[in-house]
Amino acid sequence: MANTSSRTLRLLSLLQTHRYWPGGELAERLGVSARTLRRDIDRLRELGYPVEAQRGVDGGYQLAPGASLPPLVVDDEEAVALAVGLQTAAQSSVDGVAESSVRVLAKVVQVMPARLRRRVEALRTMTVPTTWPGAAVSRVDPGVLTALALACRDTERLRFAYTDAAGRKTDRHVEPLRLVSLGRQWYLVAYDLARHDWRSFRADRVSKPETTGARFRPRELPAADAAEFVREGLGALPRPHEVEVVVAVPAAVARKQIGRWATIEPVDDERCRLRMTVASLDWPALALGGLGAEFEVVRPQELRDLLREWADRFGRA
Repeated sequence: MANTSSRTLRLLSLLQTHRYWPGGELAERLGVSARTLRRDIDRLRELGYPVEAQRGVDGGYQLAPGASLPPLVVDDEEAVALAVGLQTAAQSSVDGVAESSVRVLAKVVQVMPARLRRRVEALRTMTVPTTWPGAAVSRVDPGVLTALALACRDTERLRFAYTDAAGRKTDRHVEPLRLVSLGRQWYLVAYDLARHDWRSFRADRVSKPETTGARFRPRELPAADAAEFVREGLGALPRPHEVEVVVAVPAAVARKQIGRWATIEPVDDERCRLRMTVASLDWPALALGGLGAEFEVVRPQELRDLLREWADRFGRA
């Protein structure tokens, strides 16, 4: 039975590796007969994997899109790449992507062998992260995020060291509820057992998180949801700037210089429209100056004011 189960997993891995497998080649890779291969294919179908068969001399098998996403089988290299990619996506400013990435990362790391975790950590340590210039965002250790996410999921009490905005360090013992990505920062919403009240903690100020093994029944949060609780605690966060500029250069030129930081659409052969969302207007001002071309600011007015101020200062210099 164990051999059959292992072979089924191997078959699934092969089907996920190539779009199409000739039947004879697939049976040879598994070391089984064509009849046994058909039984294994039927077993995968019973488990919910939509395997399509093509009959005939050149017949074979392939995985087809299904109504739902079945479990995936990945090898060691793919698992490492997945974890590193999720760590990067956890810093994303795209709505919904960051929080989803942390949830998936927690699942992957939980079942990952120690040897692969060491490889992921080595890659993370030796990789220089690319952040948005001028953006008000702090790096969070993916290992900390993963530990916090697992504690929230498992409703397990957590201890960690915390450094507040004034640099004071304290030890905290909490009942974690939810991780929230807000204002390009990560926050942990948790009930502080020492202070007998709800708190939100900046994840980049958390260190040495350790689960205690003690489970708890979640308390009622005094807010509509965790994100609202963080917003109420922070007050009104400054809204990011929506920048739109028409630049007198072809779209290809703009993409080559600043395309990764902006959405660029051609207006005609000689002009393009540049859009970006930024926390600070200094970055688009620098980027536009670096293009060395005429441009027209469509919005916001604050960017026009900043450029006017810079122009006066540069003129005096």
